[in-house]
Amino acid sequence: MNAEPSDVRPTRHSIRALWRALVRFEPRKIVPEIAFRNTIGFTCAVIVGTVLESPSTGVIAGLGALNVCYSDGLDPYLFRARRMLAATLLVGAAVVFGGISAHSGAAAVAVATLWAFAAGMLVALGTTAADLGVITLVTLVVFAAKPMSIPEAVEAGAVAMAGGLIQTLLSTFLWPIRRHEPERRIIAQIYSALARVAEAPPPAAKAPPMTRQISDAQDAFAPLARDHSVEAERNVFLLVQAERIRLSLLNAGRLQRRIARYDGSAAAADALTQILNRAGSALQLIGQRILYGETAGSTDAVMAPLTAGLIELGALAVPDGNAFFAALVRDARRQTVALRSQIRAAAWAGSGTRNLLKERAQVTPPDTAEGVVPPMSGALSGGSCAPSPANSGPGAERSDDDGPWRVRFQGYRARLLANLSLDSTVFRHAVRMALCLALGDTLGRGLGLQRTYWIPMTIAIVLKPDFTGTFARGVLRIAGTMAGLVVATVLFRFVHAGVATDIALMALFTLLLRWAGPANYGIFVIAVSALVVLLAAVVGVAPGDVIAARALNTALGGGLALFAYAVWPTWERTQTRTALADMLDAYREYVHAVFGVWQGEPLASIERVRVKGRRARSNAQASVDRLCGEPGVTARQVNSIDTILVHSHTFVHAAMAMESRLYRNPRDQAPPWMPAFAGSVDRALTTLSGVLRNPDQPPAAGARRSRVDVDTPLPGKGGNELLETEADRMRTSLRSLGEELGRRDWL
Repeated sequence: MNAEPSDVRPTRHSIRALWRALVRFEPRKIVPEIAFRNTIGFTCAVIVGTVLESPSTGVIAGLGALNVCYSDGLDPYLFRARRMLAATLLVGAAVVFGGISAHSGAAAVAVATLWAFAAGMLVALGTTAADLGVITLVTLVVFAAKPMSIPEAVEAGAVAMAGGLIQTLLSTFLWPIRRHEPERRIIAQIYSALARVAEAPPPAAKAPPMTRQISDAQDAFAPLARDHSVEAERNVFLLVQAERIRLSLLNAGRLQRRIARYDGSAAAADALTQILNRAGSALQLIGQRILYGETAGSTDAVMAPLTAGLIELGALAVPDGNAFFAALVRDARRQTVALRSQIRAAAWAGSGTRNLLKERAQVTPPDTAEGVVPPMSGALSGGSCAPSPANSGPGAERSDDDGPWRVRFQGYRARLLANLSLDSTVFRHAVRMALCLALGDTLGRGLGLQRTYWIPMTIAIVLKPDFTGTFARGVLRIAGTMAGLVVATVLFRFVHAGVATDIALMALFTLLLRWAGPANYGIFVIAVSALVVLLAAVVGVAPGDVIAARALNTALGGGLALFAYAVWPTWERTQTRTALADMLDAYREYVHAVFGVWQGEPLASIERVRVKGRRARSNAQASVDRLCGEPGVTARQVNSIDTILVHSHTFVHAAMAMESRLYRNPRDQAPPWMPAFAGSVDRALTTLSGVLRNPDQPPAAGARRSRVDVDTPLPGKGGNELLETEADRMRTSLRSLGEELGRRDWL
């Protein structure tokens, strides 16, 4: 993967990947609740201006509401309010700066260029910050098209902020009444997802499921670190317990597949399958209980089928003559007992605050069997059984995003400073966006075209740090704009009957772009293009002029963005190696923590590194997905990268199985071979990470740099057979990774 851009040619594989990016439709992003309230907020802002007989005021307020609504979501109210208020302030500031800078073309271009660079650098702080940067940049270039005096600009900024505040109030007005409802919804969705995992456990060759979902939940629950109400601590406990249940389900699924391979194992395999299915049903009911309370069934009713399944598994006779098969069945029994205890604790906590109030007076949970963290006992009484939200629970890894604002600011600044280098994808993206936007803005002003702000606006929207995102956005932006303008022309020709009709059509298109728009960018562009024509019509601009100018300027802006990326690309092939190396480094920390707990370290040491490993895996997978859409990437390279991922998934599944055995009571003793094995795994992961980071470094004389030496666990006694099996799987995965990296097909 070290070809220069001039050597890059599209391949059949990359063309297919790009086509998938163009037609991708993601139903999970359709959220009717958000779409309806955003539509109401936008429409109310426009109607207020119309009632006041100031259409331009309504349009400005509507634009403020429209720009802020992209920051809406279903996450906890505190996060949501912070994000939407920040968007409101930034949109207002963009209106003011845009209107004032419009007096001078040079000043307008300079301000937009600096803002574009800042917006590009915000990519380093995450998706939320990057989206805010693009939204405010678009607002700036739109309002830089009309000069305003300082009082006029301030007034326009205040009007735009009023529209944003309308959206914020609509999104958060239930906060005092349903304070923790968003958290309950998140937890309920996690338990529903766990139910699907129970019914169909993934094989070890696939990435552990729910990676992104649990990471997002950890981020959303970060504010609860400072909320010590019963409801908040209940939600934290349910999330922590979901982590344990996930580990147990994955381990039970692995055991079921292993048992099914042996002759005469049908009864045991079927019994374990039934237990997993019943666990899935129980988890689905727990999700409903979290949302609806006791109406979804009592704890005993939820647990009865699962308990019956455990009795059936325990009553099975194990054939003699195969010690390892007997160990598998024995371990399956212990694992499912632990799973039942974990699910029962979650069902008890998920029934509402009534049981948790009892817990304050009586910390003894209803079931303290093996594998369960006593519900809320750690969080409420200061015990060590469960990570408290203040130190090691959800959000603990968010060192930059939690704690005092000074600490957060220092973390943000450190990340931005770390990316001020041409070696950084973020910095290259920021420079590319700034230069391209300056060129487009200058070109539009020099050509004397109408409404030239659509050129830099399109550039700001289309340019992304990666090739696939930029290309897909560019094509969909141009094609979607043309389709949207055609739709607007037809509607304006046959439906237009006055301001009321225009507002109704605007509401319809706003609903479309906020409902189906997040699922497919092409639909979004069609809706927003038609909406812009209608907004112009409200203030008395002829639709024909708007349609022609938008079509021309969008085509110019999209073409310039694609040209800029072609001239100075940032190929994902230069980033994937680092992403994979970061993943292996995170796995090394995670496995080190797991082995440490086996040897006496506190459980909190795992909590602190688990989130880091999960995020690193998500980043690596996303980088590989982007890589597959780039031209010049061969099928052989894609297969090699996929093989590397498969071996890494197998490795981490084995490590997770080792961790799941820690939550049993009594816990197995650490075998004598573990310290040496842990050290060899640490060295192997360090070696493999180094190969990925420095593929061109020559190996030592007579050695292959990718060769890894992992100690073989010594045969043990006392029920450690399956622990040795997981260790052997880890050893095999690491050696296979070394062999794959040694072939260098991934280069």
